[in-house]
Amino acid sequence: MRYFDIGGVEVSRLGFGCMRFPVIDDDNGKINKEESEKLLLDAIKRGLNYIDTAYPYHEETSEDFVGEFLQKHNLRDKVQLATKLPCWLVEKEEDFERLLNIQLEKLQTDHIDFYLLHSLDIKRFRKIMDLGVLDFCKKIKEKGIVKHIGFSFHDEYKAFEEIFNAYDWDFCQIQLNYLDIDYQAGMKGYELATKNNVPVIIMEPLKGGRLSNPPEEIKDMSKKFEPLSYSQVALKFPLSLPNVMTVLSGMNSFKQVEENCDMADKVDYNSLTDEEKEFYKVSRQVYKNREQIGCTACEYCMPCTVEINIPKVFSLWNKAFLYDEEEKSKSDYEKYLKDGVSPEECIECGKCEDICPQHLEIIKGLKDAHEFLK
Repeated sequence: MRYFDIGGVEVSRLGFGCMRFPVIDDDNGKINKEESEKLLLDAIKRGLNYIDTAYPYHEETSEDFVGEFLQKHNLRDKVQLATKLPCWLVEKEEDFERLLNIQLEKLQTDHIDFYLLHSLDIKRFRKIMDLGVLDFCKKIKEKGIVKHIGFSFHDEYKAFEEIFNAYDWDFCQIQLNYLDIDYQAGMKGYELATKNNVPVIIMEPLKGGRLSNPPEEIKDMSKKFEPLSYSQVALKFPLSLPNVMTVLSGMNSFKQVEENCDMADKVDYNSLTDEEKEFYKVSRQVYKNREQIGCTACEYCMPCTVEINIPKVFSLWNKAFLYDEEEKSKSDYEKYLKDGVSPEECIECGKCEDICPQHLEIIKGLKDAHEFLK
């Protein structure tokens, strides 16, 4: 495993994202603790030391599980623990400390190594700015409750620039993969952080797993990189960027842990060949020509007010075009409607669109997806 030095702290180039653990009975709020423990232990054995969780993950059970895991295996002092302030729950100044204390209790620790303002867009940032979030950040860092302060970002580049310049951040977290170089903060955001010597954490390196199963045109092009898997080819892109502290992956199988740790061990900075750069460029065009909606299945929109499985519907819609699976997607959609809630039941409350990190037009998307898949 290769490591990144941030202020004398060694952070593994691969981080374990704790939002996609194996679950029981397809219930995202019921983490399969036995299997998830094994995955985390395997990753740590391979040199991974960055554990990333957050307040809402797995329907607010991820922090509890991570805290239990670290205590059970006496690993708290052997890992770099990251979690995030749920900024959308902050209504008054006192909420900052209240929420942090809840998280410390759930994680069974007296300090957090990397603490992020979670899922910032400009509207949310300005609201918490008015409530004194930067004074709060300074205070908890001075007290040693938090070692490093950063933010995770989901908005346009202009908003990233404003947030980035508002504080002396220790690091920042952005969505970046070989497909999304011009999306949200994108490469411009990465370059701004690099210019100012602020380390970057990458999320969605596989775009919610979709880059692990690309369209046939991309699979054919990927053969030149064998024996690398499609996931490894995708991971090589962010791992090669010299100012990337760690690349987060929500791993839920031993194969994913093995493949991803292997890449984090082998890939050096600035290591892309001209052939690989051309591959990423051509692949971007293939995807852009096929994608229907940019859902990453992060499940921030869940639970839906009327219990529509929004990520499921969008996944089936996209798969029909991305992977040439129209008939299979329609068949799977028919099965979904037997037990699940149809998009026709949407009451257009807008709750999902307010919290969506990708700022998708979910209401319209549900109508279009249903019209195609029904």
